[in-house]
Amino acid sequence: MKTQRFLEHHGIVIHPFTDEDAQTDQVFKQHCILSTHHPAWDKIYGDPSEPSTAIVFGEKGAGKTALRLQVVKHLEQYNAEHPDRRVFVIEYDDFNPFLDRFSSKLPARQRRTDRLLQEWKLWDHMDAILSLGVTRLIDRLLDPPPGTSPAAHRLTRLQSRDLMLLASLYDQSLDEPSPSRWRRLRHQLRFSTWRSKWRVALGLAAVLLVAAITVLRDQWDWLSTPWPYLIALAGWIPWAWGAWRRWWQARAIARQLRVINREVNGLRRHLMKFTAEELSGQPLPTMGRTDDRYELLNKFLTILRGAGYSGAIVLIDRVDEPHLINGAPEQMRSLLWPLLDNKFLKHPGVGFKLLLPIELSYHIQREDAAFFQRARLDKQNMVPSLDWTGEALYDVANARLQACAAEGRSPKLRELFDASVSETRLIEALRRLRVPRHLFKLLHRVLVAHCNLYTDEQPAWKISAATFDATLTLYLRDQEAFDRGVGAG
Repeated sequence: MKTQRFLEHHGIVIHPFTDEDAQTDQVFKQHCILSTHHPAWDKIYGDPSEPSTAIVFGEKGAGKTALRLQVVKHLEQYNAEHPDRRVFVIEYDDFNPFLDRFSSKLPARQRRTDRLLQEWKLWDHMDAILSLGVTRLIDRLLDPPPGTSPAAHRLTRLQSRDLMLLASLYDQSLDEPSPSRWRRLRHQLRFSTWRSKWRVALGLAAVLLVAAITVLRDQWDWLSTPWPYLIALAGWIPWAWGAWRRWWQARAIARQLRVINREVNGLRRHLMKFTAEELSGQPLPTMGRTDDRYELLNKFLTILRGAGYSGAIVLIDRVDEPHLINGAPEQMRSLLWPLLDNKFLKHPGVGFKLLLPIELSYHIQREDAAFFQRARLDKQNMVPSLDWTGEALYDVANARLQACAAEGRSPKLRELFDASVSETRLIEALRRLRVPRHLFKLLHRVLVAHCNLYTDEQPAWKISAATFDATLTLYLRDQEAFDRGVGAG
């Protein structure tokens, strides 16, 4: 018997249990993302008007990625309802590009994974987050949604200067060359740079002066002396000195931005578009420390407020997936521990949602008092384990059945089984699965096992207790092997 025929008999038009990853789960994205939540949802999501931090630990398949997608979807809805108090979202979930750039800038002897991650610091995370945030904000300013007034025009001159400076440091767009994108942003912000061109004007004036003297006084013979060349060269000395200073500055910045690719001459040209007064006292990341990054983060948040955002949310997920990590708890610990700093996690105007593998919670329990004093996990809305009860999983299964039901039908999980399989028995069985991914896998196997026992000519529309128990026993054995790291799950 075909599985789809069995489902259609119960009023289910789409198989609700085929997808196991929230990234590709269309049933979740289209029907359940706004309505089906973990019991700890309110604590994790918080109040968008006051962005807050939450640290969540969950095993594989517990729904960490689903939580991230739900937070994004709910914030989109919140932003649509509160256009003047929107929340800016930064998804920090792909560490591979940053780790690759970081590795390329370290000496060869330090590129072994364990040594490399020991060198990763809090300011590297801050640079990565600023890079993602600045790039996304510039994308929105350059291509505003149709029918909306350009947010770039709301920014003051100082905010525009700060955004141009942040763009010079952190914009990592691959859509167009950096110089043309920088010019487009400058025009959008109406940020004038003519005052920074006085050095070039002085150099050109010196050349024109020599040319004028030569032509108007008909003194062609003095071109054989060094004086006209010295006069022209003197006019370019301020430009050369400024270029030299900015080159050294750009070189120091490019070396310290270890997770970002910055070309020294390109950065030097951008810095020369600012006057000395505009750059004086500005926090440039020329050293390995957090002080400058905190100031740059404050500038970014000020720009967001000018553009109509009340704050920002940073979503951190998939820390076990980078190729340099490969799920190793010790490597994840080295990468994530610098982030666990109370000053950073409680920074005004920004909230962090850390969706972390359960293995890291065991490492936290072994830390010393100094770590807990620095991290202050008691203030971070920590969820020690993203557990699911049998009742919660039963509700998830019913919600997916409802989402996949034909119009006018309301199927329930209990209705798929014969009378010998009670609701209590189902809930007790589901409790042993612990997470939604195991729930979906088990129910998919149960449906396939049942349909394989019958033909289309002689179908059976109820799953027997024997089929359910046999499939559950086999699945729990596979689940145990997966938990011990010797099975595919």
